[in-house]
Amino acid sequence: MKKVYSIGLMMGFACHAFCQVENKSDTILLQPIEIKAVRANDKAPFTKTNISKKEIEKMNLGQDLPFLFNQIPNVVVNSDAGNGVGYTQMRIRGTDATRINVTLNGIPYNDAESQATYFVDLPDISSSINSIQIQRGVGTSSNGAGAFGATVALSTNEVSDSFYAELNNSFGSFNTWKHTLKFGTGLIGKHFTFDGRVSKINSDGYIDRASTDLRSFYASTAFIDASNSLRLNIFSGKEKTYQAWYGVPESYLDSNRTYNPAGTEKPGKPYDNETDNYTQTHYQLFYNHKINAHSACNTAIFYTKGAGYYEEYRTAQNLNDYGLPDYYNGITTISQTDLVRQLWLNNNFYGTIFSYQQQNDASQITVGGGWNEYDGLHYGIVTWAQAGFPKDYKYYELPATKIDFNLYVKLQQQFNPHWSAFEDLQYRAINYRINGFEHNPQLMLRKNYSFVNPKIGVTYTKNSYQAYFSYSVAGKEPDRDDFEASLLLQPEAETLHDFELGVEKKQVNYSWGATLYYMLYNNQLVLTGKINDVGAYTRTNIPSSYRFGLELQCKYVFNKWLNISGNLAVSENKIKNFTEYVDNYDTTIQSVYQYSKTNISFSPGIVGGGTITVLPIKNVELSFLSKYVGRQYLDNTSKTSRSLKPFYIQDARFSFTLPKKIFRETIFVFQLNNIFNRKYEPNGYTYSYIYGGQLSTQNYYFPMAGRNFMAAISVKL
Repeated sequence: MKKVYSIGLMMGFACHAFCQVENKSDTILLQPIEIKAVRANDKAPFTKTNISKKEIEKMNLGQDLPFLFNQIPNVVVNSDAGNGVGYTQMRIRGTDATRINVTLNGIPYNDAESQATYFVDLPDISSSINSIQIQRGVGTSSNGAGAFGATVALSTNEVSDSFYAELNNSFGSFNTWKHTLKFGTGLIGKHFTFDGRVSKINSDGYIDRASTDLRSFYASTAFIDASNSLRLNIFSGKEKTYQAWYGVPESYLDSNRTYNPAGTEKPGKPYDNETDNYTQTHYQLFYNHKINAHSACNTAIFYTKGAGYYEEYRTAQNLNDYGLPDYYNGITTISQTDLVRQLWLNNNFYGTIFSYQQQNDASQITVGGGWNEYDGLHYGIVTWAQAGFPKDYKYYELPATKIDFNLYVKLQQQFNPHWSAFEDLQYRAINYRINGFEHNPQLMLRKNYSFVNPKIGVTYTKNSYQAYFSYSVAGKEPDRDDFEASLLLQPEAETLHDFELGVEKKQVNYSWGATLYYMLYNNQLVLTGKINDVGAYTRTNIPSSYRFGLELQCKYVFNKWLNISGNLAVSENKIKNFTEYVDNYDTTIQSVYQYSKTNISFSPGIVGGGTITVLPIKNVELSFLSKYVGRQYLDNTSKTSRSLKPFYIQDARFSFTLPKKIFRETIFVFQLNNIFNRKYEPNGYTYSYIYGGQLSTQNYYFPMAGRNFMAAISVKL
């Protein structure tokens, strides 16, 4: 079961890359720091995709951020609610969110404990983002956990030099609404600037009761002169979503594919407040100083506050499991009761980063580092019970801390007009202090990890061609849930060796690229079906596994009214030797099965996407967007009976820009998703057991909506 309350605090901080001087000698325009400290530049030997502000605006109709990445090579997205609003996830090259490093202005967004990302906590952040870079593979990540297969760098810190104001409204299927108001002052007196945004998103969801109520704001102000820049960001998101993370049983897919089991433990109608509630607020302060024409130093401090809970109705709960004796009501002794409980997470995440950059005609060096600490308090409260519980009874309270420290040095050297090299060496140290778990409160852990992560590569550029090769190493600590086992069965850290070989060609009217990659894992943590000493399923280290694939992409502009783009990823994703554990209710001892060279779960062998864009007349654009995802296995046994079927979906988007009249720009957008009304499921899970000598398997799926639409109007003053 998905525990939403890793959700929280994920942030870190960023270091600003230093600025570009405007024609006015006393004004500096802030460029996002990650350009030098986090992102890979054009000649860096890493596999990457850049998304501009204009492209983001085209796609941003109300769905969560992962759905903006659907046409990126080797990306698969899914949604608990089935329509891309609320809890959404993505996988890149088959790697899940716990292995994808996400930074926001260079600040880590991955949750410190679960290492996952929850974009539901930042509703409509897409409306404040200026640019995005997605790196596939280990990439150049400098800050935060999760850099173990892909990196997503988000930036909001660019400066607009003139006043702007926008009102964006969207409406679509399942009573989905999005309202956004954003504005900016531009540069005031050549030195001051302010940007703001407020947003509200609501949806009933495709799945039954999978409603969302999302609210957020973003505020940023900066002072800029020829040698210094100071910026303060404050932004917050508040979400309330009805739980939809249990999936639809396989037997319901044909007859009732919107079925939601959440809340159905309550007799009669489903419990109406089986919801997830969370508020997360971020404070980021950046300072940049230009030392001279060739060097600059940058620093940032940050603080993120997160607090919230998910509420659930539970029947026939044993009082003893909550630390209470059986209850005598004057007539009979009660040992079980129905109750409502809230599982809380209240946390603080804070730290700093720093870097020094020096650049001349042939080389660029960056030296930097960072420190952050996560303080999380997990606790549970019974807010109502039929009998036997005091009012608002707190039945567990478990603090945990995690400290993350890193230092790195990066060098990019241009040897001649054609050849350049990249070197990066990072040292990262982790300290965990976990004072018990909900189901194992006596387990106290103190864990320390240290990683040395080198990256090297070369790039060759000539005419319109560019080729590169890189080798990177990444080490990754287990997440909090992995530690809930006996002291004798504690997990080990994972290691990834990533090899990337790419070539690309860019011309005015066309471009193409090909990347060959090999990702070799040592001690990768995967679910095997094995249970720990408190009866929970836990991830287990497997000695050797790998991903080997080819990614192709191209774009061709035929003329001023027609262009096409597409991508295709073909891969083999294997575990060399896999051991499966299956609950055996006949013997009460788990049965063990051995497999050789099985497919890694949720890693399709084929992923493809394509876009055809037609511009028939001025100010009109019509795009046809397609996506194909091959078979995904729900576990690591490669059994077709435990898999997600391949699927192909087709969307269409129409936009019309009203010629400038009263407003600077008015844009109408209509998007029709899943034109052919396909029934498909991009995510799920499986459970097997033995009873009466028979092996049974229960599959659960997260279906996506059939044909649905979104319509939007954007007015820019």
